[in-house]
Amino acid sequence: MSLDVGRIRASYPALKDGCAYLDGAAGTQVPSSVIDAISAAYLAGLGNQGGAFPASERAGEIVDNCRAAVADLVGAESEGVILGPNMTTLTYRVAETLSRTWAAGDEVVVSRLDHDANVRPWVQAARRAGAVVRWAEVDASSGELPAGQYDELLSERTRLVAVSAASNLIGTRPDVGEICRKARSVGALSYVDGVHATPHGPVDVVALGADFWAMSAYKWSGPHVGAVVASVALLEGLHPYKLDPAPESVPGRFERGTLAFADLAGVTAAVDHLASLDPGAAGSRRERLTASMTAVAEYEAVVFDSLLEGLKAMAHVTAYGRASDRAPTTCFNLTDRSPREVAAHLADRGVNVWNGDNYARELAGVLKIRERGGAVRAGVVHYNDQSDVIRLLEALEELAS
Repeated sequence: MSLDVGRIRASYPALKDGCAYLDGAAGTQVPSSVIDAISAAYLAGLGNQGGAFPASERAGEIVDNCRAAVADLVGAESEGVILGPNMTTLTYRVAETLSRTWAAGDEVVVSRLDHDANVRPWVQAARRAGAVVRWAEVDASSGELPAGQYDELLSERTRLVAVSAASNLIGTRPDVGEICRKARSVGALSYVDGVHATPHGPVDVVALGADFWAMSAYKWSGPHVGAVVASVALLEGLHPYKLDPAPESVPGRFERGTLAFADLAGVTAAVDHLASLDPGAAGSRRERLTASMTAVAEYEAVVFDSLLEGLKAMAHVTAYGRASDRAPTTCFNLTDRSPREVAAHLADRGVNVWNGDNYARELAGVLKIRERGGAVRAGVVHYNDQSDVIRLLEALEELAS
């Protein structure tokens, strides 16, 4: 079914300011239900976990509920959900842990499509271990990351393959399932950056064969919380550095320090919000999420197509990336205008977009846009509508001269 976007937009208080929020790739706004859940957690009173009093018990329930919600969102085991402040921090933590088992001459494969948070932690970990870094290359003209190249990149010495499920700069969605299959065939682990893929359609990490799936709740209407999911069996065999009194059990031993309990209540509310986007969806939360996120993907594709067509019609606009499968995100430049100038002009017209390389440092090099300050990025999420796109295009048309 098509989404009732008017109903959805009404649930986001921030949208009342009248701006066109096309900056979702950098972080979404949050619905009232998320704000209320965070507020309710604080109002009820919270204590650290493990205590013998109600406020402590509430914190424990919040953590358990959050793990279950995140697991439902991506089809994972709740006991395999690692929570933390953000995806970058958690990825460094996993890289530090895995690399302690690497030896000189082992190999790690990273991609030039990825956000730097799924590149630099692995490059730096490989350097410490004496491992070799191999690069999967992006086709500059199409923005594709061909899966076939992994046949040449992988060997019996490959220990890890890090790859993005969707580019945060140009939207490209590589064949992650095939890449994970190839990694597993040589005995390597796969670490998939799902930050930009998770908000834009249903995710099944088991079907994809991803050993690790990393994400950020603030990209799908939640607070600033990161999560990495993996099978319990895999996590049981890993031993991160931790404090002596910290939990020995999985996943707690990966979570350094006290979690942000109220924010975790907001994460659960965000997942429930996503599950409610298709009001006709029924069944378990996982089933409702699958139906709702399928509807999200279909709706966003229509709005995004109108954005792409509008950009294509402008002679003074150069858009990057033409992948056959992409998340609803694009970046572009205007003739004789810096990305920052364009973003500032759009902001004056009440249109929110980002400019720069958006931490896709390697990809910006491939596209040859680093020297000019990157590009302007605009993306569609489920609360955007055609009026947002029209405002963007009209503001860009004003710069045609």
